[in-house]
Amino acid sequence: MRILVTIISLCVASLLFAQQESSDVRRGNKQYNDSNYTEAEVNYRRGLEKNNQSFEGHFNLGDALFRQEKYPEALEQYAEAEKLLKADESKRKEQLDSRLAATYHNMGNALYAQQQYDKAVGAYQQSLRLNPKDHDTRYNLVKAMQQLQQQQNQQQNQDQQQEQQQQNDSTQQQQQQEQQQNQQQQPDEQQMDKETAEQILQALEQDEQETQEKLQRQQGKKRRVEKEW
Repeated sequence: MRILVTIISLCVASLLFAQQESSDVRRGNKQYNDSNYTEAEVNYRRGLEKNNQSFEGHFNLGDALFRQEKYPEALEQYAEAEKLLKADESKRKEQLDSRLAATYHNMGNALYAQQQYDKAVGAYQQSLRLNPKDHDTRYNLVKAMQQLQQQQNQQQNQDQQQEQQQQNDSTQQQQQQEQQQNQQQQPDEQQMDKETAEQILQALEQDEQETQEKLQRQQGKKRRVEKEW
């Protein structure tokens, strides 16, 4: 993906810089240009141990880390480079703006690689304010804005799905509560039906007993009459 390789490197930008920096940093630059990013990182760190106030040391270390896909660590080094530039009053404004633009550009790349598209957009915009003619930064900004829109759409869809799931869960919970209430009421209704059935049965038995007794009394009278005959 193009956005992950359009980083700005100062390793080959200035021979004067190479002369001014420590031998560790110069070795790091050579290894970086030979794509030996791990060895370059080691030498940049050695150079920074001797001079932690080196903008170029932090910036180039950030590039070496970025090439190894160590994006959070790279971002930390770019942030250190940014602090040193803002505190440096010895350089001309044009030189400071150019280096700040490069720093923000690479910060945007490190943020983009971590899918922090909103922050990446902000970093690219800061870079373009300082260097409006940088086409790579403009390209990366457009890509970051597209990814941010896609990310926001996905988040919106996830929120809607979550809301719908919550509604479904609430409806299901309500149905379960109603079912439990019905189950609790059902034994009472069954008990009432049983009691009613027993009452009806007792009434029928009582009627049957009274009928039998009546029949027995009638039969007793008939037999007595026959004997008198």
